[in-house]
Amino acid sequence: MNKAFTKETEPDDEDPSFVPLAVGGKNYITPQGYEGLRRELLDLIDAERPRVVELVHWAASNGDRSENGDYIYGKKRLREIDRRIRFLTQRLEIAAISNPSIHHGSDQVFFGATVTYADDSGEERTVTILGIDEANSSLAQISWVSPVARALLKSRVGDEVNLVTPHGVQVLEVLKVHYPAPDAPMMRAP
Repeated sequence: MNKAFTKETEPDDEDPSFVPLAVGGKNYITPQGYEGLRRELLDLIDAERPRVVELVHWAASNGDRSENGDYIYGKKRLREIDRRIRFLTQRLEIAAISNPSIHHGSDQVFFGATVTYADDSGEERTVTILGIDEANSSLAQISWVSPVARALLKSRVGDEVNLVTPHGVQVLEVLKVHYPAPDAPMMRAP
């Protein structure tokens, strides 16, 4: 087959934050997470994209586009912005907003819970179970579809659950479950 007729994609064509969802699956997200994605989308549409379009227009008016770094970079940045806008739009359309404060005072693990658990070695960890698009591992936040979250979901304080890992089955004991109070900002794990 002639290489001239094959479509080549650039390595940066894929959104690195893209996490595929199962067909018909839910995209659970907290109200705060939804609002954060919505703010990012509006900022891209109202501020970032118009600024880059103006830069590309200015660079194109300078003449030869083949060696014009501002034009080439601007067009690339515009593609990145458009790709992110499409991604955010799709994610917000299928978002299922779930407010974790409705479980305030419960000792059972549901979406939005901050859970303290101990592993086989006795090491304690505290994680907050959030949506795919809002979880940040550096803040001890995990996605509700992660293996740890799936093992913990629906368990109660004092329960032991099995976590299947590549190194075998690990037993986790649920020590504490916390939810934000109604009308309070989401508690962030330390």
